[in-house]
Amino acid sequence: MRAEKQFLVDEVSNHLEKSDYVFLTNYERITVEETTALRDELSKRGAEFHVVKNSILDVAAKDRELPELAAWLAGPTAIVVGGDDPSGVAKALRKFCKAKEKNDIKVGVLDNKTLQEDDIKILADLPGIEALKAQLLGLLNTPATKMVSVLNAVPSSIVNVLQARAEQEEKN
Repeated sequence: MRAEKQFLVDEVSNHLEKSDYVFLTNYERITVEETTALRDELSKRGAEFHVVKNSILDVAAKDRELPELAAWLAGPTAIVVGGDDPSGVAKALRKFCKAKEKNDIKVGVLDNKTLQEDDIKILADLPGIEALKAQLLGLLNTPATKMVSVLNAVPSSIVNVLQARAEQEEKN
């Protein structure tokens, strides 16, 4: 392989190393301003948008032992990588594609598993990482809260019985 091609393959491979996911998208009809807006939105989530050559991406993906991507490497292709919230990135990318109605997500790879369009939609519909953390903490906190309520109920019940007994004696 020529040195120039090897440099490009290494560059794309470095992009693919940045996260455990990659989304391939078509960027054919989006303007420079729209691309800049998408890059800004993705950078808020720690992700990056890179235009790549299909043949270079195919070689880099094989070097990284990603699932076969050749079926989706037709036409202009860009990759989205980086960040540690694939759900948030999928949500931002899907929202952009839906709003612009110009490009689409070709395929995704998450943990070396290929994600079709429906899988990406499901991933995008998941709550963000912070919301999931809050839900998990809530679930972990619920048993402790119920345990405290149960333990507190016994003394409260005794106090209520004693109070009722005292009130009954006062009436007599």
